[in-house]
Amino acid sequence: MPGTHHYRLNALWTGNRGTGTSGYRDYDRDVTLTIDGKPELRGSADKPFRGDPERWNPEDMLLAALSQCHLLSYLHACVVAGVVVVSYEDAAQGTMVDDGSGAGRFTDVLLMPRVVVADAAMIPAAEAAHASAHEWCFIANSVNFPVRHQAEVSAAH
Repeated sequence: MPGTHHYRLNALWTGNRGTGTSGYRDYDRDVTLTIDGKPELRGSADKPFRGDPERWNPEDMLLAALSQCHLLSYLHACVVAGVVVVSYEDAAQGTMVDDGSGAGRFTDVLLMPRVVVADAAMIPAAEAAHASAHEWCFIANSVNFPVRHQAEVSAAH
């Protein structure tokens, strides 16, 4: 798998109400994201930015990408460490600061995975695997703000 990987998607703005961007309140922020062979994703801006709160916004998707990347990296780290994960759920949180000029940035993301492993003897290795997952996560390695994790690990038996 070493090497360069390329990704493609199509983003189609569907928010033209007939007058395009003639004014700030004259268009919807709706977008349809498609990738060949995958279900479409309906996006918009976040509600404070005149978006549709029923659609995914870029901030949601960034948080989802970080959470999912950690999850997938963690599962791999557990396989390598001989840890059997039977359940994983994350309640991720992100903080974005709007500077008032129309610009802003994420300042922090906290991942809070709750992991259940097959046996109590696996808990120390399961806890340690989060560090490897963080190191291996492509998305966390690509952002310019801290991505922290605060994990809880328990055993099924």
